[in-house]
Amino acid sequence: MSRRRKAGLVGGVVGALAVGAAAGLAAERYAVGRSRLAPDPEAGLGFFDLPADRVRRVIADDGVPLHVEEVGPAQADLTVVFCHGYVQQNAVWFYQRQALTAESPGKLVFWDQRSHGKSGRSSARNATIAQLGRDLHAVIEACAPTGKVVLVGHSMGGMTVMALADAHPELFGSRVVGVALIGTSTGKLASVTFGLPAAFSSVNQRVLPWLTRGMRERPSAFEKGRRLGTDLAFLGTRRIAFGTNDVSPSHVEFVEQMLAQVPVDVIAEFYDTFMEHDVLDRVGVLADVETLVLVGSADKITPVQHSREIAAAIPTAQLVVVEGAGHMVQLERAALVNLQLRALLRRATKAHSRTA
Repeated sequence: MSRRRKAGLVGGVVGALAVGAAAGLAAERYAVGRSRLAPDPEAGLGFFDLPADRVRRVIADDGVPLHVEEVGPAQADLTVVFCHGYVQQNAVWFYQRQALTAESPGKLVFWDQRSHGKSGRSSARNATIAQLGRDLHAVIEACAPTGKVVLVGHSMGGMTVMALADAHPELFGSRVVGVALIGTSTGKLASVTFGLPAAFSSVNQRVLPWLTRGMRERPSAFEKGRRLGTDLAFLGTRRIAFGTNDVSPSHVEFVEQMLAQVPVDVIAEFYDTFMEHDVLDRVGVLADVETLVLVGSADKITPVQHSREIAAAIPTAQLVVVEGAGHMVQLERAALVNLQLRALLRRATKAHSRTA
């Protein structure tokens, strides 16, 4: 093949790729624009702006300050502690905070996990689920030194609750009388494909370790890169975090904003602990308390099978699968999640009164 012909062929390929990329970007922006312009009853709710009765700092055992917000009486017979997920913050419980504050079941405690939200930055060495369990213990000791406790954890927050149960089984059935594990997992996260075919499990095994290493070594480059892809971030968040495309654009933007506030090196620091996390054989201690296991049937991050395995390991647990919902089920199906949490609080309170 002549040099001129080769150059023409290469030029044609490059031109086709450029046209394809431009068309893809235009289609992506068109799709995002249509979504964001759709009627949205959730617009303007102010997800980050709910008031608290008290704001305090709890110091973890390694000195990291943990941001805590309390709603309700300073002392209460029952305290409900909410633990948010990875790359989120306590604002993610917006609808649950609204609903339960109106009903005053006791004291409500919302906290930001280390390196998230308004909490202090962790060392990379202590960015572990085991440490998160110790942080939760510190929050309970500071915010609920007396009375009974119900723990509500979503995603990484559910793992935090299970880490506490592993380290302090004596609390469960005595102090802790109820647990909600929402869209979470006891392990096997390396096999998650994020909704792609099973053959793509190598994404976790090969690509993600490479990406997280890059985030640790060159965080500024990755920060710059993610600022350039806002429309793609919206579409990616909607696809991975929610069950359907028919979801409030405000919910998608809220989750996207929480993610954008987490530095990329923090995202990378927690990767190893998720790959190592495996406590399925140790969650049986939760059989001593009222336990709700809730998951969306379309959860791509902690798939429904993970929740089924948790429920099977806790014979007394109630399993609720929310049809069509994704990972952010507490936003996507807030009314149903609130209903299930109210029922859990009633069961936990009733069970405690029988044994008191």
